[in-house]
Amino acid sequence: MRIDKLHTIDSTNEYLRRISKKENAQEDIVVWALEQTTGKGQMGTLWRTKKGKNLTFSVYRKIKRITIDQQFFALMAASLAVKDVLIKLHIKKVSVKWPNDILTDKNKICGILIESVIKKNKLDAMIIGVGLNVNQTEWEELPRATSIKTETGIHFDLEEILTMLLNQFHHYVQLLLDAKFSEIKNAYEACLFKKDKPATFITPEKNRFVGIIKGVTNNGKLILLEEDGVINKYDLKEIQLLY
Repeated sequence: MRIDKLHTIDSTNEYLRRISKKENAQEDIVVWALEQTTGKGQMGTLWRTKKGKNLTFSVYRKIKRITIDQQFFALMAASLAVKDVLIKLHIKKVSVKWPNDILTDKNKICGILIESVIKKNKLDAMIIGVGLNVNQTEWEELPRATSIKTETGIHFDLEEILTMLLNQFHHYVQLLLDAKFSEIKNAYEACLFKKDKPATFITPEKNRFVGIIKGVTNNGKLILLEEDGVINKYDLKEIQLLY
């Protein structure tokens, strides 16, 4: 696996998209940046962290056996890999806030963004971007952020954490290649934040309602049990979980 370590870049996801196209990349590529000037989050948001204190990296991987309809399984697998590493580091109360935030208790410690590379109407590759808070302990305008150091009191070597994550990613990639989709989905649903508990959601029109998370569909929609026993399914653009 090729690893490019950069000092400063706009976005590791965007950088990988550019170089993979330019080089017609066929191998796995990891781009790790000490600083991102326009790091990307879900729904076009920005990911801002202090230089050199956290892990901001992206992985480019060719996809041979996964269809466009199955790409959410890659996000579930990546989320589980991060969760497993955090547990190994003795982080407590780790959960996944649908669809792509990793929490410890109610504080965000990691965000994941997966983008697809489509060629000839088929899924050709995936770019998995990870922003993991490691040694930063103070945030501006992010009251619910936390880090590995905040939770453990230990200062960690970033490269050591990166190696752990890549090893765990490899484990879940193998599950994907072996079509162990049910195993991945069951593990993901088991660690969903607020699963089987009443939670408040808000729509883009600012309407609030209460629902109980029961799971996710194969393409990533959230399954909610609502009033009068009605089951509804929502995608990311339709609702936001308040917590």
